[in-house]
Amino acid sequence: MTTSVNPPADAPLTVPSLSDAEELTCDVLVIGGGTAGTMAALTAAEHGANVLLLEKAHVRHSGALAMGMDGVNNAVIPGRAEPDDYVAEITRANDGIVDQSTVRQTATRGFDMVQRLESYGVKFEKDEHGDYSVRQVHRSGSYVLPMPEGKDVKKVLYRQLRRREMRERIRIENRVMPVRVLTAEGRAVGAAGFNTRTGQFVQVRAGAVILATGACGRLGLPASGYLYGTYENPTNAGDGYAMAYHAGAELTGIECFQINPLIKDYNGPACAYVANPFGGYQVNRHGERFVDSDYWSGQMMAEFAAEVASDRGPVYLKLSHLPEESVSALETILHSTERPTRGTFHSGRGHDYRTHDIEMHISEIGLCGGHSASGVRVDDHARTTVPRLYAAGDLACVPHNYMIGAFVFGDLAGADASRYQAYAGELPTEQLREAHELIYRPLRNPDGPPQPQVEYKLRRFVNDYVAPPKSGARLSLALEAFERMHTDIAEMGARTAHELMRCAEVTFIRDCAEMAARSSLARTESRWGLYHERLDHPRRDDASWFHHLDLHKSPSGAMEFTARPVAPYLVPVDGFDPVGGASRALGEVHAEDVAMAGSRDVAPVASPVGAAAGVAEPERTPVSPASASVPSGERSSARLLELVALAEEEPELAALQPYLTDTAPAVRREAVAVLTETLPPGTGTALASALRDTAAEVRAAAAASLRELVETLPAEPDLRDGLAAALAEPDPVVRAAALDVLRALRLGDAALFAGSLSDSDIAVRIEAVRALVSVDAAGELARAAGTDPSREVRVALAKGLATVSAERPADDAQAGGGPTAGAIEAALTGLLDDPDALVRAAAYGALGTTGCPAPLTARAVTALSEPAWQVRAGAATALSVADPDVAVPALAKALADPNADVRKAAVLALTRHRSTEEARAALATATTDSDADVRAYAGRAL
Repeated sequence: MTTSVNPPADAPLTVPSLSDAEELTCDVLVIGGGTAGTMAALTAAEHGANVLLLEKAHVRHSGALAMGMDGVNNAVIPGRAEPDDYVAEITRANDGIVDQSTVRQTATRGFDMVQRLESYGVKFEKDEHGDYSVRQVHRSGSYVLPMPEGKDVKKVLYRQLRRREMRERIRIENRVMPVRVLTAEGRAVGAAGFNTRTGQFVQVRAGAVILATGACGRLGLPASGYLYGTYENPTNAGDGYAMAYHAGAELTGIECFQINPLIKDYNGPACAYVANPFGGYQVNRHGERFVDSDYWSGQMMAEFAAEVASDRGPVYLKLSHLPEESVSALETILHSTERPTRGTFHSGRGHDYRTHDIEMHISEIGLCGGHSASGVRVDDHARTTVPRLYAAGDLACVPHNYMIGAFVFGDLAGADASRYQAYAGELPTEQLREAHELIYRPLRNPDGPPQPQVEYKLRRFVNDYVAPPKSGARLSLALEAFERMHTDIAEMGARTAHELMRCAEVTFIRDCAEMAARSSLARTESRWGLYHERLDHPRRDDASWFHHLDLHKSPSGAMEFTARPVAPYLVPVDGFDPVGGASRALGEVHAEDVAMAGSRDVAPVASPVGAAAGVAEPERTPVSPASASVPSGERSSARLLELVALAEEEPELAALQPYLTDTAPAVRREAVAVLTETLPPGTGTALASALRDTAAEVRAAAAASLRELVETLPAEPDLRDGLAAALAEPDPVVRAAALDVLRALRLGDAALFAGSLSDSDIAVRIEAVRALVSVDAAGELARAAGTDPSREVRVALAKGLATVSAERPADDAQAGGGPTAGAIEAALTGLLDDPDALVRAAAYGALGTTGCPAPLTARAVTALSEPAWQVRAGAATALSVADPDVAVPALAKALADPNADVRKAAVLALTRHRSTEEARAALATATTDSDADVRAYAGRAL
């Protein structure tokens, strides 16, 4: 009888020897290939460092940006916002507990980062004149910069990593998961981890280490009960939090949880930042706005949670009142970016934004610096308290840092870390041995409890005992549970390298859970609204707790705490006066004695019983856009495989040309995709040629690529000629894209654009309006205003007339168009008689920018009584620039309008007249309005 030398198919991996480790060496080690990690690697390489980028998945599609981003929440654009205003806003949102020096880095460097990303090819929304279209979502400050095509952000970043000059400096190791940062001589010197496919042990020696592993998104358990159905990216399991802690770094604000509003039964954001600029808003079941908080913060979440729990719940994102063009635009953004399964989810329920408002709920808890204030303590160069160890992105405690802040701190970390060269000493043997044991322990017990069961139990304890509202008793029970979980985790079994990865993640989650519970127990006050609501300490206590709460691992292995006073502010903020000073050591925080439910000598007392949690529906499985659109049979062809291989070689245009002219449309379409990814010289002209392809799928791909790359394409004559020729193509997708790119690259003029005003397709005519606005062709716009048969186009024309400058010479002036303020006023006057209410509303709204002379003021006053609320709101806007003697009395009466949006428009109009006593008196009455937005804007005006 012979014995096979091959192990059975179901046999577990064998534990590799510690001495067989693969060793990698670099100057700068970046752990995590998402938002901050990618930028850190690029910057360190640009500064001359040899960089190693480790990613436990694949950098091409890892991190929170994996499916793109629909907007920037904190863009401080010159002329639209000031850095000091943003710093003050974040300080107020975080109840004063901030290090303003770090927040100020995002505020002052964010605009340069937006421009850097734009040079890479990331697209931000701009108006017709090429200025950033920053929106106001909060009630003070305009910081939200939409990214309608933000689905491609990660693809653009990956393209930068693969540039030839970067590939010489940056080594990417996908499928390698670090579990511990190695320290020696009092500083970070590398990391230890393993390959998540082969199981091989990996040790890295480095000059500096940058942690960029994202939030701890898998802390609380979603209402659905699904381990990976989290609000945050579920691969972000707190890896960096645990690694920083065990390396000796201080963490801070861990008691300040991340909690978000989301779509009920679908753990995706409700996207108010996207919907609100289009006119969407949050309402209770009576249709009333209820959020009084000025900023998306813990206070706002407390108001949200109270509304959900009251008889006014449920809570909805209201979109059903919006016109078709707004709903269609929202669908385009929301169903393709961040959570592309969202459209499928709504379709499966038979829901449509036009007929159904979207029920919202509250997410599970997590730890996140970028959306809250819990993370690794860093200074204004992303340095942690361990020398040569850095943290950036959602892992770092820079409150409300969001995407731009992650890029900024990745850049800061990369620049500072690039000063160091690889560690030349011996790597710490004991730390390597401990990391090896953490990784491979589950292989020694392959039939032990599986990771999903242990993780579910752990995160159920988090929900039961740590999620707000908090109490000392429940937090103490949490600590007992997490201590017992050491045994469950030690007994977990695994057979594959992938299962080893998941088991290691459970250890990170447990570490984060203990940090969250102990930190919450230590801060004996309530602060940050719902983020840290203590039932047993219900008030904010600035006298004792106007401090950061820092934690670290002591030499004995205990979790110790320090109360660090808030440093004096760089930007004064009313209501807070930090004075700095010495920190006070709190030491360990121990659980309270909650073993008994009361004294044995006293009869029991009845107490109310809490409500049981509901059960949510499962999420849909995401579908890859590529696999959804390309048949698997075609993808297996030899030509397609050749293209995929060619993409890795950074081909020149000549090498791709045979594929761009291939007989198979699928090959030509894939060639367009490779061209877009690799971006060789001549890309723009080649894509313009592809707009005239015989296959619709190739034309659509070329149109999408041109829009995606518009910020990086040179404005060449050949490209202009190709795009101008495309305006005669029969495909409206092609014509619209050509106009859009010609406008954005400043390659067109009024004569070229005006011909498209008579196009048969509505979308093309709207692009023509935007293009004419970009060259201030007021005469052409004015002539078209009253003749277009489409409501959508007439609305665009009204808004365009408000945008163009009547004083600045334009191309159509040279052609005899004669753009004057009189022509604009005449055109808008004509639109005030339009049969469609939305057109009339847009025309009145435009008057609020162009001016509202006496005859039109009288019409606006009359329009405040029109049946359509949109017209009444537009009329109120028009009166914001009218004679106050006429406008203020009419606006004061409009404060009694039954529609909240009309009252809000009246308040905003009165704000521009607040120098008069009558306007201030009217605004004072609005501070008691039933609508939260009306109250808030009136209060701000006063």
